[in-house]
Amino acid sequence: MSSLTRTRVLETQGEDCENTVKRKRNSVNTSEKFTKKTKTDENMTDATKQKRANFSALTPTVNGLNRTPNVISLKPGAAKKLTIKNLKEKPKLPENYQEQTWEKLSEAVIAIQTSRSIKYSLEDLYQAVQNMCNHNMASTTYESLKGLTEKHVKANIDEFTGDSMDRLIFLKKMNDCWQSHCRQMIMIRSIFLYLDRTYVLQRSSVNSIWDMGLDLFRHHIVMNSLVQTRIVDGLLMLIENERQGDTVDRTLLKSLLRMLSDLQIYRDAFESKFLQATERLYGAEGQKLILELEVPEYLHHVDKRINEENERLLHYLDPSTKWCLIHSVEKQLLSEHLVTILHKGLDSLLEENRVEDLTLLYNLFTRVKKGLVELCAMFNGYIKKKGRTIVIDPEKDKTMVQELLDFKDKMDNIVTVCFQKNEKFGNSLKEAFEHFINQRTNKPAELIAKFVDGKLRAGNKEATEEELERLLDKIMVLFRFIHGKDVFEAFYKKDLAKRLLVGKSASVDAEKSMLSKLKQECGGGFTSKLEGMFKDMELSKDINVAFKQVNNYMSNLKNSSPLELTVSILTMGYWPTYPVMEVNVPPEMVQFQNHFTRFYLGKHNGRKLQWQPTLGHCVLKAEFSQGKKELQVSLFQGLVLLLFNDCNEISLEDIKAATNIEDGELRRTLQSLACGKARVLTKSPKGRDVEDGDRFHFNSDFTNKLFRIKINQIQMKETNEEQKATEERVFQDRQYQIDAAIVRIMKMRKTLSHNLLISELYNQLKFPVKPADLKKRIESLIDRDYMERDKDNPNQYNYMA
Repeated sequence: MSSLTRTRVLETQGEDCENTVKRKRNSVNTSEKFTKKTKTDENMTDATKQKRANFSALTPTVNGLNRTPNVISLKPGAAKKLTIKNLKEKPKLPENYQEQTWEKLSEAVIAIQTSRSIKYSLEDLYQAVQNMCNHNMASTTYESLKGLTEKHVKANIDEFTGDSMDRLIFLKKMNDCWQSHCRQMIMIRSIFLYLDRTYVLQRSSVNSIWDMGLDLFRHHIVMNSLVQTRIVDGLLMLIENERQGDTVDRTLLKSLLRMLSDLQIYRDAFESKFLQATERLYGAEGQKLILELEVPEYLHHVDKRINEENERLLHYLDPSTKWCLIHSVEKQLLSEHLVTILHKGLDSLLEENRVEDLTLLYNLFTRVKKGLVELCAMFNGYIKKKGRTIVIDPEKDKTMVQELLDFKDKMDNIVTVCFQKNEKFGNSLKEAFEHFINQRTNKPAELIAKFVDGKLRAGNKEATEEELERLLDKIMVLFRFIHGKDVFEAFYKKDLAKRLLVGKSASVDAEKSMLSKLKQECGGGFTSKLEGMFKDMELSKDINVAFKQVNNYMSNLKNSSPLELTVSILTMGYWPTYPVMEVNVPPEMVQFQNHFTRFYLGKHNGRKLQWQPTLGHCVLKAEFSQGKKELQVSLFQGLVLLLFNDCNEISLEDIKAATNIEDGELRRTLQSLACGKARVLTKSPKGRDVEDGDRFHFNSDFTNKLFRIKINQIQMKETNEEQKATEERVFQDRQYQIDAAIVRIMKMRKTLSHNLLISELYNQLKFPVKPADLKKRIESLIDRDYMERDKDNPNQYNYMA
């Protein structure tokens, strides 16, 4: 578009300069117009001194203003002055000026509309429009221009309402017509810019020249029902072809859709039909593909479709369509199939740990209403179902805890990576674990305690201290889910006692770290006895050091026996209860025990010592034909082996009479010596089990590459009887805790209804309990006169002081 500049007419007169400047303001479109008078120099001719008015052909300067400045000789640094006076007479228009000027302007407009060259310069045309506006001809000029434009637009309608043509050709013709119209209106507006910026701006009811052109194009062409239908149908056809994978002219689509938007009929004429077509297409596609494709493939297809629609919005659709369009895609491909997608594929995605697919599933489900709610519910259901298969099956007891740890790590990773650490999914995961891990009463707690025991034993060399610490943290997570924490405490306490007494802890630091974690989780009351066990072991070390420093005892013992004695002093309330078993100990050992008893009671008057042979262990020096060995055995194994110092063959009955070891324990002991890996004894007849009448021989041909050989201590392994005894102790402890809680509540409340009492008990007790069990304990306390039923209300209890 040519650059147009405004010109201003200056009239000069040969009058003397005056010292004052007067201005006449003509307010047009908020700009000031000046008719200026300047003093000419002495060389000006008479012709130039005469007034003149030329509205059609002026020679503009660079800035559109003819000036002849009057330079007055001033002192250096003085300001130059310009004197401007009003015209003495107003310029007059030539006759027929309006008709001649409009003829020239209309000729230029028609030349633009018919793509011909314009005879006049754009500056002249612009000046002509300005002059007409300044002389009150703006309204007539505007209406004439509108009529001329309308006539041209009407002439274009015929080619679009004739016989039907190919849709693509029709759209291209329409686009050409639209582009041509826009270019024409830009050129026309540049000529009539002064009209647009003065007359139009002062009248709100009058459209700008550009808007007037749009309105005429909309009214006479696009609003024609046949033309509009053909445009919209053609656009929908191109978009559908692109959705089916064909390549289409996106520039054409963008131009025509921009046309509809500029003409303000985009929403009414196109958008509603486009959204209906979108809904039909994706509705049918979703119904078909959800049955044909596997869930991962379907999810990738949905993601692809959403990305494609976003690209269309970026390239040619109006941004206002975005929400409705994407919502329609999400509704037809996701919302309508949420449950089907989850039932069909979520379990397999979780089972196979398909991280990328689960991430995509989560991202897609965040887009739709209730998507995450459904996903979270199904995720919770999967964890409960999968976890129950791990916990309930007795055949998986050996691997249960490790499987639970692996399962928890896997689900944590999915929540973190795939579900973006969503708090609701994290809470759902915890709730699901707590639910299924307590489906099997007491057993998970017992197995977790045993698992910890296995990891804290000295024989465990699978992990470094850092790895062991991380493992203990993970185990504590499982521990939190357990309701029966007292069961864990009972088994952990029994296993800890064995580790401490036989010196088989992997690390004292690891033991104390685990104790600290339990204390932090359950409080000091939970770990007080466990801490007492550690204190006993430390005190025992000091006592043994003092015992060995007794000079008289050591000097007497040195000549009489090569034995060394180490004793662990255990406080009965801290340690598990062990059965008292009387066995026949060799006189040398009895002598050591008596010496230690006198030594200890001499320092701690009033205490009582009770020897526990079941937990004892010793190291024996043995001579075989292949050389000397050291045997690390239990006290019972040692008692049996010492019998073979006097003879090479002994029967089961003779061994039992000599040692007085309980029959079942003795058979297990002999089995470990004669039927295990290190067979220092031989049995006849041969077999894995020890039967009545069996005879045992010292195996002088025993060989082993190690000098010190540890013979498995079968009596240290937990038997079914021990397990049942532990469970029974837990049961008894729970009875006492229930009784204490009932009395504590009734003592404080004095009178309480049955339902309120049960509710209070549920709040205070930290282990799972059934209402029937609580009722039994209430009846027991009533029988023992701790409380009574109210005479007037049998459903109410009174405390009896």
